[in-house]
Amino acid sequence: MANAASGMAVDDECKLKFLELKAKRNYRFIIFKIEQQQVIVDKIGSPDESYEDFTNSLPRDECRYAVFDFDFITDENCQKSKIFFIAWAPDTAKVRAKMVYASSKDRFKRELDGIQVELQATDPSEMSFDIVKSRAL
Repeated sequence: MANAASGMAVDDECKLKFLELKAKRNYRFIIFKIEQQQVIVDKIGSPDESYEDFTNSLPRDECRYAVFDFDFITDENCQKSKIFFIAWAPDTAKVRAKMVYASSKDRFKRELDGIQVELQATDPSEMSFDIVKSRAL
């Protein structure tokens, strides 16, 4: 379960909740955090929560991983959805935390099968709704 390179384990609940988001659409988003050398679920957003609810749920000065189920309408007027993986590492976070999150990201992302778009953000403007929408299309 632990990765030799980063020494990071992934709690089974992370994978279970992600599968529920992907298959059943039970959640709008899931925020994960690293605690005691393990990635755990930090917060879950209900299906009726907005992108703004999601961004407001991220701590201003701590790193997090997150997945967001983004619904949108294509130019051809088709209803679609894409699962975003967001690596949130604000400039105000501690350097060590940023290093741990950066070194564990790829390993954690591999555990979540079905991610379609990845975003890195150090500031809320880097993951604005317009940026997410443009990446989805």
